[in-house]
Amino acid sequence: MNRIRKIMAAYDFSDYSKEALEFAAELANELKSDLMIVNVINQREVDAILRTEMLGATISDKFIKDNKKDRLESINEIAEEISAKQLPVEIKIKTGVPFRELIQTVKDGGVDLVVMGRKGRSNLIGILFGTTAEKMFRHCPVPLLSLRTDMHR
Repeated sequence: MNRIRKIMAAYDFSDYSKEALEFAAELANELKSDLMIVNVINQREVDAILRTEMLGATISDKFIKDNKKDRLESINEIAEEISAKQLPVEIKIKTGVPFRELIQTVKDGGVDLVVMGRKGRSNLIGILFGTTAEKMFRHCPVPLLSLRTDMHR
């Protein structure tokens, strides 16, 4: 097995992804690996704005720009709260279909391991895996660790 040099944590601001991020940071500390935190602005949100606002792309461009800024600030705050202070941390905010953006980031970013929660923001009762998590398990080209905790059973 090759050394794990870069761990990617998929982060969508849900409780599941926060726990996964904390675990990824602890693991990266233990393995002396780099940590990449990736958040994806769902293209469906951008498309909804385009449909409801007849003003066109300038509104969606502003939405994306403002959203990226806000998300980056929030992720920087959470990275300082967890044990990522001593780690080399890279934060990426993408826009698109979440699982596709995550897979592409894995391929482009030299990621050796992905850590993510078993569900995301929707937190639907009775669903074992969220749609993004389930697609990541089917398509991820590197090992993927899904964090399950007692708190969310």
